[in-house]
Amino acid sequence: MKIPIHTPSRSYNVHIGQGDLEEAIKTYQQFIVERDKVIVFTDENVWRIYKDAFTKSFPFPFSVFVMPGGEACKTFEQYLAAQTFLLEQKCTRKSMLFAFGGGAVGDLTGFVASTFMRGIPIIQLPTTILAHDSAVGGKTAINHALGKNMIGTFYQPEGVIFDIEFLKSLPAQEVRSGMAEVVKHALISDMVWLQELMELPPMFNLDDEKTMGYLEHGIRVKANIVAQDEEEHGVRKFLNFGHTYGHALEAAFGFGKLTHGEAVMIGMVYALLLSEKYGQISRSFTKEFLLFAICNKYPVESVANFNFDELFEFMQKDKKAEDGELQFVLLKDIGKPFTQRISRSECQETDLLLRELIEGVSYD
Repeated sequence: MKIPIHTPSRSYNVHIGQGDLEEAIKTYQQFIVERDKVIVFTDENVWRIYKDAFTKSFPFPFSVFVMPGGEACKTFEQYLAAQTFLLEQKCTRKSMLFAFGGGAVGDLTGFVASTFMRGIPIIQLPTTILAHDSAVGGKTAINHALGKNMIGTFYQPEGVIFDIEFLKSLPAQEVRSGMAEVVKHALISDMVWLQELMELPPMFNLDDEKTMGYLEHGIRVKANIVAQDEEEHGVRKFLNFGHTYGHALEAAFGFGKLTHGEAVMIGMVYALLLSEKYGQISRSFTKEFLLFAICNKYPVESVANFNFDELFEFMQKDKKAEDGELQFVLLKDIGKPFTQRISRSECQETDLLLRELIEGVSYD
């Protein structure tokens, strides 16, 4: 299956398949054989599991750069180490990168590709459900101690190859993390799809056909938005639903201790509470959504680890903040996102309301 992505800077395809990595990569053969070096960036966890299978399936000579797992690769130190590796390998503007891993590997590799010798091509080979979101659309970044994804670029790949065979080794926490972004796509686009997702068995025990279907649906939602707004000046901001509060939680914990999707799921409950005030979301729906999150083991109780002032300090560093006020993505209704300026006092009131709601929900 191929999903076309069209942006002002580049058009490319997202391939979704199962066990067809070699064939999918060969569709880029004409482009790859013109490169003087092919470098694969991956992390230690992915490489430990898939080194042999990947090496057997990859149809071209390559060198590999292995990084720490998870968010630990999205640091200044790893960015510098990656650039040093490329220089030591005598890479040039005719070289290219492959990002083989989850969202963090894709983010770091994309940023390196966009800045090495002012830009070399990259193909994304995501290995997590979460990366159905992060690998598409050209956002690249590393983290800063003061905020998530604060240093980065918009840089589209040559293509994305999603082989769902790599999803079968994902631990439950990573499945939760990835499915949070699938749920986000449903919330901002389609009530019927959202209800279907919320009725899934606990812990998202999906067969291959359903997994591919949900990934395709989510990617098509993102493709439509990215085609309209490549660099997040307008409607692309809608993809950040749940991220302002969620990113604050991620940063407060220290990157990697709470997964991105887990944090976003909590952030979406917070955004739904705000949407009750500015939209037509009901309290009963917000409670239903919170129960859905709890049923699927999202750690909503982790909010209690920090007070509001600690979280607000990180929210103020959100990239969507304007003129000292926070810009939240909210919902007029399911499938109808919009942006709204929210004051500090409103943020604090909603934070308190979230804590009370979590405390009031039974965990039995």
